[in-house]
Amino acid sequence: MKQSDFEVILQEGESYKVEFKETVDKSLVEEACAFANASGGRIFIGVSDDRKITGTDVSNSSRSRIQDTLRKIQPNLNIKLDVFKEVIIITIPEGNDKPYGCSKGFFLRVGPNSQKLGRNEIISFIQSEGRVRFDELVKLQVNFEENLNSGAFERYLKMAEISNVLPKKNILHNLDCIVSKNNEYFFTNAGVLFFSNEPVKYIPQSTVVCALYKGKKKVTVLDRKDLSGDLVTAIDEAVIFLKKHLNLRYEIKGIQRKEILEIPEIAIREAVINAVCHRDYFEKGANVMVEIFDDRVEISNPGSLPHGLTIEDFGKRSLSRNPTIASLLHRINYIEKMGTGINRMRQSCKEAGIPEPKFHITSFFTIVFKRIQNKKYNVHNENFGEKFGENFGENINQTQFKILECIFENPKVSAKKIAEQLNLSTRAIEHNIKSLKEKRVIGRRGSAKGGHWIILKEDE
Repeated sequence: MKQSDFEVILQEGESYKVEFKETVDKSLVEEACAFANASGGRIFIGVSDDRKITGTDVSNSSRSRIQDTLRKIQPNLNIKLDVFKEVIIITIPEGNDKPYGCSKGFFLRVGPNSQKLGRNEIISFIQSEGRVRFDELVKLQVNFEENLNSGAFERYLKMAEISNVLPKKNILHNLDCIVSKNNEYFFTNAGVLFFSNEPVKYIPQSTVVCALYKGKKKVTVLDRKDLSGDLVTAIDEAVIFLKKHLNLRYEIKGIQRKEILEIPEIAIREAVINAVCHRDYFEKGANVMVEIFDDRVEISNPGSLPHGLTIEDFGKRSLSRNPTIASLLHRINYIEKMGTGINRMRQSCKEAGIPEPKFHITSFFTIVFKRIQNKKYNVHNENFGEKFGENFGENINQTQFKILECIFENPKVSAKKIAEQLNLSTRAIEHNIKSLKEKRVIGRRGSAKGGHWIILKEDE
């Protein structure tokens, strides 16, 4: 191993294929089993969790004891030991005879962690997922050098706090996003989804579809956006779409205005990330859907619970269908701890005083947030720019607030002009204007062409 490669591994930290240990402890066999049952990996003995080189005994006798310990894994594995300075590097291949076990049971690598599973769970997992995982497959038609999205790549490095002093191919290889074939480098599916120029060109089902409907049924679409960029951008833009159309209330203390979303942002963000991360990408006929109705928000993805994860375990344990995608999202803190996202959704809704989300698990996984319609309004039109939010009604969404800002700036502005300014459809603007009129937040004075809008006071 080269010094530069070792420094990259230290900088990138623990991941789906990398584990750090200061010393040889009882969990070594379990970690090795987990790697063998997943996609293989490396254990670095003599490196702390915070990426510091602490060193270890690298003598022949020490390495011999490690080999003896790892022979407890059944069936036998061809495990390789190397020494780099004062660190022992244990390389565990992906097993060809899964499942692998030890005296403590069966283990599987999930993101940057190892989890214990029952043997039947492992067998079920393998029967369903096989030894082939979508995010690890190589796209031989997508050459890394010809298709790299430099903007997405640089943004990711900044978010993950990874230095870009080394060649791009070294970094991407360590992130499990490219593979070398005949002296060329090609993206894996995970690499395509995160770092290629046109992910949807090669993986059409990766599009995230966002829609706003009129009423409670899928009949009239008021606004729609198909997100076909890299996964990180798709997640961020899906959350922006939700924030644009969900209701807001405002609290002003001093000169600070605080926006409070009707469904906590942490909950909708977790739901979107969950859908993108854990969807079944082998299902080519369906997309992740983010849908807003008058009474609810539904976020769904194709694919039920991964095999090996039961209904009883739901919300308590994590088993990723796409471990490389999970690992990449973990590096940028979009996934904080494996298995905690469901509880964060529930907790944030509870703290906000709204119903906890409902989960529907069929061939799709759907999260449903109930929308609470609050009809309290206390609105005035004096000094709009600073004071309007102090008495803002609790049932005004972000788009409606922006419409009010447009009206305040130009009372004669048309719905078409507002749509152009906000980059929304005229239909969506007209729907929101109608809602504001019904709530008696705005009114119209004069004719349709020569008249103007007014922002109503509370008693009008």
